[in-house]
Amino acid sequence: MDKKISGVSQLMSRFRGWIQAGAALLTNLHLPNFIKGGLYQGTGKTVCVPGLNCYSCPAASGACPIGAFQAVAGSSRFRFSYYVTGFLILLGVLLGRFICGFLCPFGWFQELLHKIPTKKLSTKKLKPLTYLKYVVLLVMVVLLPALVVNDVGMGDPFFCKYLCPAGILEGGIPLSLADTGIRASLGWLFTWKSCILLGVVVLSVFFYRPFCKWLCPLGAFYGLCNKVSVYRLEVDQSKCTSCGACSRVCQMDVDVFRTPNHAECIRCGDCVAACPHQAITKTFSLKKQTNKKETI
Repeated sequence: MDKKISGVSQLMSRFRGWIQAGAALLTNLHLPNFIKGGLYQGTGKTVCVPGLNCYSCPAASGACPIGAFQAVAGSSRFRFSYYVTGFLILLGVLLGRFICGFLCPFGWFQELLHKIPTKKLSTKKLKPLTYLKYVVLLVMVVLLPALVVNDVGMGDPFFCKYLCPAGILEGGIPLSLADTGIRASLGWLFTWKSCILLGVVVLSVFFYRPFCKWLCPLGAFYGLCNKVSVYRLEVDQSKCTSCGACSRVCQMDVDVFRTPNHAECIRCGDCVAACPHQAITKTFSLKKQTNKKETI
């Protein structure tokens, strides 16, 4: 059974780009709306998609879990988003950051930008920045929408409104291009979000997935689930020689043979393919593996 799972996982890793493209398409099925300048408002919008995808994207077929959580957390009637929280916990416990690596449209967008031929820069010396996304999750997604409210008890979706680059890419720009009324009402917020998007675009060309590593609250949540997720990496200690080949190919800066289920691992499978001893496998398991201790 484990061999079958490993074989399927290797096949998925090999065609990861196509899976990402398919996931992006399924998340944004209503492509004609880009021309019409309207939003899909059917029953699908009551269901969250697993990755970061703006609700206001004309083609979006579902709701962004971060946006949905903020909408409910900032509501005058509800103080806790049980449905969205349960949905995120379920996906996190089952898959962890596999969703980031295979099912997130904005993660795929950054990877496509990173394929532009130019000198690539390492983020290994910038690891402290990875903690910023947990601050964004706690402050902008949870606390501010619930605590900073207007006279009728409604809070703003602070992350979506002030920081999320996916919103301006998928929603703000397409809608403004298609609707003259929206173009006429654009202000400083559109300019601010456009600058954030431009920064992410430029950084993505040189750094691998900078938004995912440093600012994405959805990646932060799934990362917290990585160590307990059912879908996980396992290192066979009897085969592993600590050669470091897996860590050298990891673009998420994970020491795979020491911490295979690190919060930054997106389950892309590069380490599995790079291991010369076939010591790393992807599996569905409830067992917690004892990781190899760091050696001098």
